[in-house]
Amino acid sequence: MKYSNLFLAILVAFGSFTTAHAQFQRTPTPNDTLQSVRKQADGSVVFSIYAPKARTVSVAGDVAPWGAQPEVKENPNGVWDITVKDVQPGTYRYHFVVDGLNVYDPKGPLASETSAIAEIGDGTEFDAMKDVPHGAMAQRYYHSKALNTTRRLHVWTPAGYENSKEKLPVFYLIHGGGDSDNGWPTVGRAGFILDNLLAEGKIKPMIVVMPNANIPAQKRDMSDLMDNFTNDLMGSIIPFIESNYRCLTDKDHRAIGGLSMGGIQTLEVCLQNIDKFSYVMVLSSGFNPNIDYEQQAEHFHLKENAAKINKSFKMFVHTQGGPTDITYRSGTNTNKIFDKYGINYEYSEPYQTGHTWSTWRNNLKDIAPRLFK
Repeated sequence: MKYSNLFLAILVAFGSFTTAHAQFQRTPTPNDTLQSVRKQADGSVVFSIYAPKARTVSVAGDVAPWGAQPEVKENPNGVWDITVKDVQPGTYRYHFVVDGLNVYDPKGPLASETSAIAEIGDGTEFDAMKDVPHGAMAQRYYHSKALNTTRRLHVWTPAGYENSKEKLPVFYLIHGGGDSDNGWPTVGRAGFILDNLLAEGKIKPMIVVMPNANIPAQKRDMSDLMDNFTNDLMGSIIPFIESNYRCLTDKDHRAIGGLSMGGIQTLEVCLQNIDKFSYVMVLSSGFNPNIDYEQQAEHFHLKENAAKINKSFKMFVHTQGGPTDITYRSGTNTNKIFDKYGINYEYSEPYQTGHTWSTWRNNLKDIAPRLFK
């Protein structure tokens, strides 16, 4: 698998056309660049969906008034365009109706949050919602200086935080490509995992911040995405958290970790800010596979900084989901670079469940108890 295809796989690990065992070399479709909602100069709005095998498509919801007859056009490339006239500025709910079935817009900005969650189990699992004190999972909005826009993140605070005056350590936990800051709180079960661990006395009380790591990239190698996220985290997110939450602000009480694309971003952040973090976990990931590994070693000054890295990071964990993990090759090559330059790290494959949430939920369950000890 070529590095470019591997990186694409990382970015779309949660996308609609991939699975953990998929072949990521695929034929491009019009859906790849489709913009599903487009406002026109005449005040109309065009809603588009790629449905090449559909027989009928329409749009419904607040945006389509009762009795309205939007213009429907089926294009030869499989894209359907539905034009609603005279749409006034505002906020509207909408969905497509494809062959009589209600379909959420798969290209919508929050599309990943409209997926149903199936809970399979008997309630005894480590990530189940149990009868224990529960922390708060909050959505917060902040101004990103790096991106000059308002962005969202999620913050978990432990049970009892509101009634305490104690300052707590902070763990920055990053999702993977194609997902959002809602990934860890929902399918990742982070809140329930942490609630249960805290109730069992297995973790120290901490604040867990789950930022939105999805940032549009202009460069083919995605290096601008990585740089922008690093700048956003260090320049806006951490200051926002430390200004609005009762937390400890030294490096010994700050951890960072991420899965897949979030693992790449974790390395980008911590290796450029060695003196800002003491606990680092990289899950199903490695260096950016679209850039030469030696070039990245030079970029991060691994040879010159090896002693500093080894002294600063109290815990530097790298895990993968076994040989079926789509980032296995990238992770292996990253470890070779670490070995070459004398970087101390702890590597394991404790769960042979591939590039899946099953792997990462277990990783969080195992690693969180080791933080801030």
